[in-house]
Amino acid sequence: MIVLLIIDMQNAYFEDPALAQRREGLVRSCNSLIREFAANGAKVLLVGTEHERDKSTWSLNMLDDDQGFIFRGTEQAAMVSGLETGELPRLIKTRDSAFTGTDLVSRLRNWDAEELVLAGVATHNCVAQTAADAFAHNFRVVYAEEAMASGDEQAAADMLRILSAEYRQPVLSTDEIAQRLKGI
Repeated sequence: MIVLLIIDMQNAYFEDPALAQRREGLVRSCNSLIREFAANGAKVLLVGTEHERDKSTWSLNMLDDDQGFIFRGTEQAAMVSGLETGELPRLIKTRDSAFTGTDLVSRLRNWDAEELVLAGVATHNCVAQTAADAFAHNFRVVYAEEAMASGDEQAAADMLRILSAEYRQPVLSTDEIAQRLKGI
């Protein structure tokens, strides 16, 4: 079973001017993947980041800077407008990797997942960390080329080059992913 993870398509991340410019195209590409997965009976999971104001979920850099980010229940934490979220299941994380401190492995095992398609932001952070941890848990990973972005495209390209080579995680177009779903 192939599972699509849409990672951090939340308002807060699109406050970054580089990502803001890519927002519309990313939403369109993510929606295309969501529809394709639904049409083929495959699972989709929306992954988002949320933190508590009391600092109990903050990462080291947030604690060092004494500045929180994406507080639960705020507009920053909401999924971006236009993303077709419907009744899709959601996973909340507090670290870059969707595996750290969550029940993601259990969910994926319950779905008999073998391969993950990763989409969302930011390619060099949350997407890459989730991909590396997926490898550690023996899940194959495919990156959805048009459905990912980063505020630092050079860092994103470097991470994808390394992960693709070291972990055999290909970067595929949404059309190529659709063909895989259909078994073509």
